Amino acid sequence: MFRNWVRVRHGISARVAIPARLQLLDRLHAEGYAALGNVLTTGQCDDIHGYFADKILTDRQDDTSTFMLAQVPPAARLAEYSLHDIVRCPHILALANDSRLLELAERYIGCKPTISQLGVRWSFPASGMRSDLQTFHRDSEDWRYFKVIVYLTDVGPDDGPHVYVRGTHRTRAPVRLKIQSDGEISREYGEERLIMAVGERGFGFAVDTAGVHKGSPPVGRPRLMLQIQYSLFRSYAYVYEPEPYAGNTAFDPYINRLILA
Repeated sequence: MFRNWVRVRHGISARVAIPARLQLLDRLHAEGYAALGNVLTTGQCDDIHGYFADKILTDRQDDTSTFMLAQVPPAARLAEYSLHDIVRCPHILALANDSRLLELAERYIGCKPTISQLGVRWSFPASGMRSDLQTFHRDSEDWRYFKVIVYLTDVGPDDGPHVYVRGTHRTRAPVRLKIQSDGEISREYGEERLIMAVGERGFGFAVDTAGVHKGSPPVGRPRLMLQIQYSLFRSYAYVYEPEPYAGNTAFDPYINRLILA
């Protein structure tokens, strides 16, 4: 009944799905993870890196600590760019509003989606305790949601890959960020259910983070990633301050209402 109410209120298009996209949808439903291939070119990744080169980062674990990429403090693990800078970066809004991703979101969620989070984050090799995001946990962002993650640097096994426990999105957990160790996950689910997402820059994947997952801490190179969240409604986890948009491309105002003013 709830989903029918959402469809009536927010609408769902009657477009005919392309078989390859239905396969992605089926994989996301079944496993909670679906590789999208390269969704940005090398040149587009270069543009993004060039744009952010002189932009300010904020330490995710200490929001009073800000710095640029050329001056990362030794203790920094995770740092993010502001939404103000993200929406002005080339290619990001266009990708978040790409018709193929919006179709996947609409069909997975069951109605017209909302972009409820847009982030660009560095993960740095660092000693000491891991961040909670770098330990196995589940998210609880909305009734129905998923994320598209795009690597903006090459990511191998030592470069902070996303790790997901296949199929765990189908068993919901009541508490957000309940931390589990690698050993607990191996004993409970088995190594064969772990998906390690590795790929060259531009590689993207869709993932339902209601399932058990982590962003591995990099021990080789720093990792830069783009994260787009599609959901039914706003997420309680974020404070929304939409940014003015003066670009030439007309984006759907409902889908982007939490991001763009």
